[in-house]
Amino acid sequence: MASELANPQVPRNTVTETAEIHWEFTFEAAHRLPNVPSEHKCSRLHGHSYRARIHVTGPIDPKSGWIIDFGNIKDACKPVVAQLDHYYLNEIPGLENPTSERLAVWIWHELEASLPLMSAVSVSETCTSGCTYRGPRVAGP
Repeated sequence: MASELANPQVPRNTVTETAEIHWEFTFEAAHRLPNVPSEHKCSRLHGHSYRARIHVTGPIDPKSGWIIDFGNIKDACKPVVAQLDHYYLNEIPGLENPTSERLAVWIWHELEASLPLMSAVSVSETCTSGCTYRGPRVAGP
């Protein structure tokens, strides 16, 4: 890309500038992990103050100067927050085993239709523990 910018024969408008932005939301929820041994602390009912970060990657629009309006991401996330905040996650279809990994995948699938440029979903259940999911991948041979 640097060579394209330095070469005066390549018109400036052929260079696409891309960036990644993110928007965060928080929610409070209870859960338990049903597939861990009964003596594991996460097998018991407990709650977290979750933080989810939605990443969007794409070209920077030359006119607006952004990839997408942060307000559009916020609006897309409102129904997700409404389904999660102050609920028992195990009772939500698809979250019967609500690990951070499963929660990130679930959020991805809830948002993918309304945020086609979404590049990752990060979920933190504590200030030191979390997961980042970057979408489905096709398995190799």
